[in-house]
Amino acid sequence: MAADSPAKRVVIGEDPASLAGIVADRFLVRVHARIRDGRLAHIALTGGSMGTAVLRAVAEHPRATEVDWTLVHFWWGDERFVPADDPDRNAGQARAALLDRIPVPPENVHEMAASDAGLSLDEGAAAYAAELARFGDAERAWPSFAVCFLGVGPDGHIASLFPDRPEITVTDAAVLPVRNSPKPPPERITLTRPVINASKRVWLVLTGAEKASALGLALAGANYENVPAAGAKGRKRTVYFVDEAAAAEVAPDLIDIDY
Repeated sequence: MAADSPAKRVVIGEDPASLAGIVADRFLVRVHARIRDGRLAHIALTGGSMGTAVLRAVAEHPRATEVDWTLVHFWWGDERFVPADDPDRNAGQARAALLDRIPVPPENVHEMAASDAGLSLDEGAAAYAAELARFGDAERAWPSFAVCFLGVGPDGHIASLFPDRPEITVTDAAVLPVRNSPKPPPERITLTRPVINASKRVWLVLTGAEKASALGLALAGANYENVPAAGAKGRKRTVYFVDEAAAAEVAPDLIDIDY
């Protein structure tokens, strides 16, 4: 398969710990390649246990000290609309795992609004859209992420785009407020599918047998309105990084052993 094929591929790690190391290693390789000529690398982060484990593995990787972090900008695919010091915030988890451990300039870290920041949920979504637009171009009102990390729920949701809800179908906005989320907390802010799919590479990281069904449906090309993960596609690469427990339903020809 050609190196720039947009086809979905699967990389399997033995368990969550080894998988986090695999993703961290390949992430640093990708960032090095992106910034080699002084270009900026925009990265969209995800939360959850695996998203945090990957960031921790990046911080502990020997090559992390070789990166010029002034050229890297960090964003989030979604965020819980809770106070800034709430331990459930993706941003707080990412700072503890990686961002506070590397010399990335504060202005390169683009957090979504917290509920105690003086903005309403709608205003917080609009503010993030405006921040994305500062780094957009003539083609789109947001940066094209070098890597967009996504977690996948057992129901197939990505970011805060849940199955059979209107947010997954929106194409005329970059950022949306989410109310009455089926997964707590009820209020969230999320990127939309067009922003995710403008990424050069979409990397979905998931572990556990409870994710096997969602992974199988996504790889089989299920309707993205019912299985949002099926609609996540990078312009150059779409890679599912999974552990052996989640890979139970993966066809052998989709497994990428030399990505």
